[in-house]
Amino acid sequence: MEKENIKIGWADADITPEGTVELYGQYYQRVSKGIHSRLGLTVMAAESDSGEQIVMISMDSLGIPFEFLRSARERVRKTIPGIIPEKIIMNATHVHNAPALFTRENWWESAKGTVKTSDYRESVISRIVDAVSRAWESRRLALMSMTRGYAVTGHCRRAMFDGNTAEMYGDTSRDDFIGLEGNEDSTLELLFTYDERKNSTGVIVNVACPSQVMEATCLISSDFMGETRRLLKDHFGEKFHILCQVSSAGDQSPRDLVRNQNADFWNEKGVTILGKRICDAIINEYEKTGAGDISGDLEFSHNVARIKLPKWFPSYRQVLKAEKELKELKTVMSEKEAFAAFTDEVKRNEKIAERPGPYDSKLHHFVLMKNAEAVIQRGFERDKLPCIEMEMHVLRMGNAVFCTNAFELFLDYGLRMKACSKAPQTFIVQLCCGSESYLPTEKAQLHGGYGGLINNSIVGAEGGDILVEETLKIINGSLFADS
Repeated sequence: MEKENIKIGWADADITPEGTVELYGQYYQRVSKGIHSRLGLTVMAAESDSGEQIVMISMDSLGIPFEFLRSARERVRKTIPGIIPEKIIMNATHVHNAPALFTRENWWESAKGTVKTSDYRESVISRIVDAVSRAWESRRLALMSMTRGYAVTGHCRRAMFDGNTAEMYGDTSRDDFIGLEGNEDSTLELLFTYDERKNSTGVIVNVACPSQVMEATCLISSDFMGETRRLLKDHFGEKFHILCQVSSAGDQSPRDLVRNQNADFWNEKGVTILGKRICDAIINEYEKTGAGDISGDLEFSHNVARIKLPKWFPSYRQVLKAEKELKELKTVMSEKEAFAAFTDEVKRNEKIAERPGPYDSKLHHFVLMKNAEAVIQRGFERDKLPCIEMEMHVLRMGNAVFCTNAFELFLDYGLRMKACSKAPQTFIVQLCCGSESYLPTEKAQLHGGYGGLINNSIVGAEGGDILVEETLKIINGSLFADS
């Protein structure tokens, strides 16, 4: 693969909604009561001498539905000649304190006086097009350096108990607690960009943790990734740009369950702690980068693949069990009554001062009803829709490779990719070019619990193995075949 010069342009945009909104990301309704920190998006547009392109967009959102990306690409195609629409990728920082970009309905009625999802979507697309245009027009010859930093950010959030069962945010002080189900990864994958004079212009920050300290609050917030951006701009200046990515982190959260540091990491204090922790690590790595590590003559290749992944289907016995459970649950109370009881419980929990979160129980009567319904519905799809098609991007920039997926991908899949990748540095980007819920490991499926249930995931461990194999096939089979 020949080395090329690369031109890079950056742009930022504010996507904070005007007015009161419904905040997306929980089983229950939350209506915003103010702004903790403003929401943003960052664009990095790059083009090589040969015309290869990448337009990376990172947004403070729960997820990026593919149809939203398709709409944004179409608007860019009509507005900005020269950009290849399929070379635009978009990832979410996975905040739980922003409005939805999804068109699907929730099971509660929309709150009166809130901004409509359709209006917010339109405003965001307009700002995306403007930011992409500014980034594209500002492309200049660029240099890069790749490095790694370390900042403790994410922890496994699935506690294991006797009997091989798991619970998200399970109580680790219980006598039957036997450990956490998965690993954690404190590595920050970093790519710095510079102008021809080696002045810093931006950084891509890849963290194996969703930006979710504030998830149980009713405040609009860009969370710890927004705080990281703010601190880095304070240090480097307003013209410095920060593009945040979440690595494989479907089973991760900002909370250390073993040491019970929950309270600080459910509120603004945790945002401040993690933002500074990540910012300090980035600055430390930047200051260690010598002139010899900065290069402008790089390999550049962008592969777009559409891969089919098998859906995770329940067995016939599991469907029968779900039908029986649903029938029994409905004899106790109707779905409407169960939802009212669920909502009342959440409101009571929110008023308990010493309880930082979460406020909903994934074992509530209403949740069990929705779980059973999901298993039954998935059973109907077996012959009609056996697979999903996912758009995957594998991008080489120098000695670094970026690999995207549309899932809340459990950490171990990303670790497998990084361990087996021939690239010196591998960036995994989850919830990118789609938003397809959790993709659990085989052991998580065995242990159950939220995040490891069939109703939480459209693709299971069989599809996860295929995703890993297909990603490595591109990395090791073509991009770094000679490494």
